[in-house]
Amino acid sequence: MNDLVVGLTGASGALYGLRLIDAILAAGRRVHVTASPAAAIVFETEVGVKLDEREMSIEAFELNRVFGERCLSSRSTQQGELVFHHHRNFMGGIASGSFQTAGMAICPCSMGTLASLAHGLSNNLIHRAADVHLKERRKLILVPRETPLGTIQLDNMRTLSAAGAIILPAMPGFYHQPKTILDLIDFVVARVCDHLGVEHQLGRRWGDD
Repeated sequence: MNDLVVGLTGASGALYGLRLIDAILAAGRRVHVTASPAAAIVFETEVGVKLDEREMSIEAFELNRVFGERCLSSRSTQQGELVFHHHRNFMGGIASGSFQTAGMAICPCSMGTLASLAHGLSNNLIHRAADVHLKERRKLILVPRETPLGTIQLDNMRTLSAAGAIILPAMPGFYHQPKTILDLIDFVVARVCDHLGVEHQLGRRWGDD
């Protein structure tokens, strides 16, 4: 049960999602990815990655181009596997609780997705897969990227936290003395990986020499 699920939605922060996929692949794990149409727009706008919702592969995410020499998966000796699911394909395995996974992250998580999950709506495969993880009591990590947060959004986060989800906002720390934007991205992705049980070396931990 080493499979993981990553949902990509239309919140700003495409680099978080890309880096998470990169880290999971570098750990030699199989990752099931599904992306919303809004995510495709954000990915092209922010990082120049054109996602084809009909068909995707590891190459489609252009990890080598985006991360260059700091690409994790290209340097790994245990390359993982990426399985793509169209956001309208409710026949995908991740739509069922009988399909075993070790957890799911929605990274980044839009406020629209957050609202749908908080109210039990399954308008696409991302929503359904997340709902499955909640009902099966599996790990569900939500990485919202929005500011400021209104009362409705905060209430939705509280509802989901009470239902078992882990709310892990894209709020990087600075005690590791980041030098680049990628250092800040890695801080957040490292926390997501920790909760998913993904081995990584994304940065120095507090207390490390």
